[in-house]
Amino acid sequence: MTRSRRAAVNTGAAFLTLACLVTLTEPAYSAEPTGNDQGSTTDQSAGTDRTGIHASARVQYSGSVAADGGTGNVASTDVNWEPPPCWYAPAFGAKAFKKKMSAELEKATSAPGMAGHAGSAIGQTKAHYEDEFGWGDNPGYKDYNVAKDGEGMFWAGVENPNEPDILKRGACTDLPFWVDNGEAPPPRHERAITPEILAALAYQHMQLPNTKVSLAPEQTTKVNLPTWAWLDKAVFDEVQATAAINVPGFALTATTTAKPVSLRLEPGTPDAETYPASGECAIGADGSIGEPYTEGRADQTPPCGLRYLRSSGDGTFDLQATITWDIAWTGSGGAGGDLPDGAFGTTQAITVQEIQAVNR
Repeated sequence: MTRSRRAAVNTGAAFLTLACLVTLTEPAYSAEPTGNDQGSTTDQSAGTDRTGIHASARVQYSGSVAADGGTGNVASTDVNWEPPPCWYAPAFGAKAFKKKMSAELEKATSAPGMAGHAGSAIGQTKAHYEDEFGWGDNPGYKDYNVAKDGEGMFWAGVENPNEPDILKRGACTDLPFWVDNGEAPPPRHERAITPEILAALAYQHMQLPNTKVSLAPEQTTKVNLPTWAWLDKAVFDEVQATAAINVPGFALTATTTAKPVSLRLEPGTPDAETYPASGECAIGADGSIGEPYTEGRADQTPPCGLRYLRSSGDGTFDLQATITWDIAWTGSGGAGGDLPDGAFGTTQAITVQEIQAVNR
């Protein structure tokens, strides 16, 4: 085995050794209402990597986002899309990193059972940051890069606290690495934070308005009577959520925008018809969906609506009204693109009565 390969293997072992010795701290949140009843401004701490190095850069969320760093109510229509489970972000300046990392290494060295291979692995990790010990395309550092303090930062792995899969969440396992101010992270760190990653995080935290569809008749209708459904343009509009990261020498931002494009009606029973037959009501040229009911049109077919073919009896039918949103984003440096459509639905209880006729 070559020296560089041995170094890579042994340094990886050191990394795993540290992972067993360091207790991870949970990400923290703080939130303040924005006053628009559509979310909050939330700071999410960047989290930790498996060495216990806590990234000081905080992902800041603003606009229409869920409170307290929670996941928003947007469901991606692409079942294969998922927000990033982890990423790399600025953690410490050189002096602060030296204080933190040297303390972690000292703690690991003095832990029981650290003789032999484990102790050697920790020694190689120490040499990596103190004595320029490197391997492959991973350069070593002299005295934790203290001579360059203020000229860049060490970056560390960040776990997405909203990712339920612990293996995915802990997949950013690279040792902390240095990035000069104004420079891009080395390409080997594929999950280093980018505007696109921020856009996906903004998507994950986006909170769409809880929109109630206007119906006529409202709540109670009759068997075989067309029920009109519509959404005025003033009822809903585009929604934006922003994610940003800002530390000395490094700043990125991305804004994700959701625009409503269609309304889907699901009657809550197979004994019903929708208008149009697909149940998908497209947005009109004026930005509205469907047409408001006006007197004298009870027997007409609505452009958006439904007709129940049987009574709901003593109960109700759950009418599911789901709005599909087109999702796009823009970010630092003119970056931008599309994300999978999002969907958010509300349920309304509908009572359907039989039409009673009296024979004389």
